[in-house]
Parts: sequence; structure tokens; C-alpha cells
Amino acid sequence: MKIESKNAFLVTNPSNVKYLTGFKGSNGQVLFTKSKKYFLTDARYIQFLKSLDKNFDGIIYSDFLKTITKILKKHKTNMLQLEGNHITYNQFQKIKSDLKPIKIIPNIMSIEKVRQVKKTHEIKLLQKAQQINEIVFKKVVKDLKNGITEIQIAETIKELAKKEGADDISFEPIAAFGENSANPHHENTKRKLKKGDVVLIDMGMKYKEYCSDMTRTLFTAKPNAKQKEVYNVVLQAQLAAEKALKAGKKGAEVDKTARTIMKDFQYEQFFTHSLGHGIGIDVHESPALSTKNDLPIPENAVVTIEPGIYLQKLFGVRIEDMVLVKRQKNINLTKVPKDIESLILNISN
Repeated sequence: MKIESKNAFLVTNPSNVKYLTGFKGSNGQVLFTKSKKYFLTDARYIQFLKSLDKNFDGIIYSDFLKTITKILKKHKTNMLQLEGNHITYNQFQKIKSDLKPIKIIPNIMSIEKVRQVKKTHEIKLLQKAQQINEIVFKKVVKDLKNGITEIQIAETIKELAKKEGADDISFEPIAAFGENSANPHHENTKRKLKKGDVVLIDMGMKYKEYCSDMTRTLFTAKPNAKQKEVYNVVLQAQLAAEKALKAGKKGAEVDKTARTIMKDFQYEQFFTHSLGHGIGIDVHESPALSTKNDLPIPENAVVTIEPGIYLQKLFGVRIEDMVLVKRQKNINLTKVPKDIESLILNISN
């Protein structure tokens, strides 16, 4: 972080604090000044200070704002930047009032921009998280039998996560059967699986604080003409987007590539979300593959590519992979097959 003289920057977003320090507790902040980096927490985490990077000064406080005031006065600070996306209006007003006459301004996305570019060890952790995800997925698919419910499948995913080496799940898994697959953010129900249902499973594992995310759409009988058409359009859109994705390309441009495929087949109106998102410590982070992102995607970002078509009251299809962005050839971190023939299950009536 480059901090101007007499300025300071306060980091309060837990994921950003974790990224900077490795801290996993519930109350920790980082304060940057021109000459010092401070990690601030309460007395519950005094043990953590023993493992803190030597470049940080660890401080235990009982009154956060009084401690901040003391540090800023020591450094003759006249302006403090706050994480504008991660602080409430009331918190902002409180800090502004208590730290007068110091000028308080928002700092948008500074740490998030740094986090976009994954270091070698981060990429390895993301790969491991996805490897565990795939092991669990393959075991869960074997449980897709006539009469099992969405909730049961989701619970099985969570049970298998730690058995296979994950620290946790990245998010609540989605198991959507039949017409429920047409809801992109479906909440699992007691809906029972029956032969002929389309099955959409969206799941992710967390390994050493790093997340994975994958979606596959399966068929419990030979897909009919409509299902096959929709699946192949989604797959074509995903493959085209992955090919278009390169370091330096704008997120909106990659999103448009997939959307153009949808439009060519008259399905664009049924693609109701962004193409993808960055992934790392958080399952959703920068950079976004969306119509709103006109910024270039940096090399060594890891993003999801997840186009979908959702036909209400019928079925939905989504295919999602994790991709490491390169200037020449990207690296797809997801190894589960996605050709339609590999995703047809044989379940009994």
C-alpha cells in the first residue's frame, strides 16, 4: 500500500484483514500509515499477536476509536481512508464525529484489487479446494436415486466435505430437481427426485480459507430435444467465453461473448445473471464477468464462467467452471466432464 504522508488507511473488511494478516477471528483491523502497519484487536486474540508478521505492530485495545485517535495523532494524520464498500453509514458517521478534525474519505476496492491477482500458493489452494469439490460431487451423484430429496443431497454434500478434507463448504449447496432447476438461486426443498428430472447441483468447498465453486446439470433419463438444445447452447456459450477470456480483456466483453451465443439461438432473455465472478478467500470477489465491468481482467485472476438458461416451470441448465486467467492460454481448474453424454444418469423409476 502506498500511503501519502499524513494520510492513513483503515481496513475493516474481515476477508481483507485475513488476506493481509492471516487473522481468522471476529474482531481485527489493519491500519496503514506512511511509515507503519498496525494490526488492532481485542484481548481475546492476544495469542495471535505472537504469530503476527513482524512487519506489523500488534495492538490490543479496549476502546477502538480512542486507540485509533492516539495512533493518528502520533503520525500527525490529517486524512483517514475507510473501506467504503464495507462500512455502514452509522459507523462512518461515528468515526467522522469522533476523529474530528481528521478528514474521513472512502477508499473503494484497494485491497480487493490486489486480491484479484492470485499468488502461486493461492492458486494451489484453489486447485485443492476444487479437487475436493470434485471428489464430493462424484460421490453425491451416486446418491441420486428415485425418491431422494433436494435437502438430503445438500446434507450429503455437507457431510462429505470434511470427510474428504475440506475445512468447510464455500456456500450452501444447491440441489434443484425438475422445474426447480429453473430458479438460479433455488433454496433446497423436500422435492423428491423422479426419473426424467433435470438435476442442477451447484456446490463449493473451502480449503485453508480458499474457495471452490462448480455447477453441473445432469439428466436422469435421455434428454428430450428441448433439453438437449438448451444444454448445448449453454455449453457453447461457456466454451466461447472461456476462449474469449484473456488477461487484459474487459469483464463486460467476456460476458457479451456468452450473451451473443444466447441471442443467436433466441435464449438471451433466459440468461438472467452475470457470466461469472472472481473467487478466492471469498466465493464471490473481484473481478466480475458482467455487463457492468469495463475494467481489464488481470493475469492470474481466478474466475468462474457460469452461463445459464432458465425456462420457468420446465427446467434450467447452468454449467460452471473455475478458470485461471492467462495472457495466452487459460487453465481450467475444473476437471468434471461437461459433455452431455457424461451427465446422463441411469436411475430406476
